[in-house]
Amino acid sequence: MKRPAMLLAMMASVLVPAISGCAASTASTASTASTVSPPVYVHMNGKNDFLEPLVFVRPGQAVIFVNEDTGVHTVIGYNAQTGATDASINGSLPGTPGPGHTVSTYRVVLRKAGVYPYYCSVHATLAHTYHTDVQPAHRVGVHGFAGAMGGTIVVTSDAALLQANPSTSAQRILTDYFGG
Repeated sequence: MKRPAMLLAMMASVLVPAISGCAASTASTASTASTVSPPVYVHMNGKNDFLEPLVFVRPGQAVIFVNEDTGVHTVIGYNAQTGATDASINGSLPGTPGPGHTVSTYRVVLRKAGVYPYYCSVHATLAHTYHTDVQPAHRVGVHGFAGAMGGTIVVTSDAALLQANPSTSAQRILTDYFGG
């Protein structure tokens, strides 16, 4: 099993039972989370990768994708068991002309606890891994690095998981990260 598929399988086996158990208790925080909790940022640049491929947010807390690349990127949600598109995440970020220009962003707010995988359809494609299960795979023939551009948002109320985000996810713009 490839590393991303193994990571997703491990996450599902550990997180889904924990998240399912707390879904009912998060209803009261969903309406106020976006005003109380700062957004979580996911950055991308010319390496055709999400710098923070796994982030944890509260129900209703914003995730903002930041394109510090000259090229366009997409954020396409999908069901990892079937490959069906999850329209609650889908968006497109135009390229940013260069440092000093307004950086392209895309905002997602998920209110229901769960695991939400996504990928950039410009730089990755979905590939079958086991039966009908899918994961992002490198799109052959595109520029950039050989890895698949994909990630996961986990919506939870688990305090320990919410503290596990990378430090870069708290910053809107990363200095010295721009690249295209």
